[in-house]
Amino acid sequence: MNKKANIFPRVFLVLVGIYLLLPFGMTLIYSLFVEWTDVLPHGFTLRNYADLFSDAEFWACIGRTLVLCAVSVMLTIFILLLAMYVVIIVDRRLAKFMQLVCMIPYALQGVILSIGIISIYSGTGTILSNRMLMLFGAYTILVLPYIYQGIRNSINAIDVNTLLQAAEMLGCGKFRAYVQVVIPNIFSGILISALLAESIVFGDFVLANNIAGNNYQNIQVFLNRRMFRSSGLASAIVVIIFAVVFIITGLVLKLQGKEREEK
Repeated sequence: MNKKANIFPRVFLVLVGIYLLLPFGMTLIYSLFVEWTDVLPHGFTLRNYADLFSDAEFWACIGRTLVLCAVSVMLTIFILLLAMYVVIIVDRRLAKFMQLVCMIPYALQGVILSIGIISIYSGTGTILSNRMLMLFGAYTILVLPYIYQGIRNSINAIDVNTLLQAAEMLGCGKFRAYVQVVIPNIFSGILISALLAESIVFGDFVLANNIAGNNYQNIQVFLNRRMFRSSGLASAIVVIIFAVVFIITGLVLKLQGKEREEK
């Protein structure tokens, strides 16, 4: 009975995994064949990948998207960690207000957010009217609730008061104790939030297209324009996007695992 009871959860997880990976598998197969109009595809080819790997614009779009991810996610994490310091150390009653502010982007769809930013800052003649700054600011807002939830849950999972009191008894100031004691203990939550935010930025098309357009094409804008040229090429782009996100996630999780082993 025990063996049978252990088999069913494993089988269920395998089936769920197959179900989740099925769209990616079909996209991969489609990218490797000339056409798929019958039950089975025909005309195996690597032309789509060869065209992409030799396309300098494609790699430039990948690089721009990575820069967007890194800058917006790191900026949001920095701002939220400072804000959480105020909530934890100065006044915990600000937590509800902060939560309300951080949840607002959930209600802002990409079109609404992009149009609002453009209408407010475009043509003002200030540094904020720069399209690149608008785009980075928009992504900082977009990922705000996801990173906030991860940091908040990580802080709630540890005994912050005890950690801070112990650090202060050893001679640490409040800010130093927060930086050197609290933040390392919530680092796993920060990493997970960053990975979630990274996938959101990688998958966004509306903000980049509406705010920057041709001035700063990210990978989704590049994908949208290649879809009208070749569906096989577009499938190859989707596969590469998945591979890049998978590699970044694997590297971050590996670094996290090494850090745990060192501790």
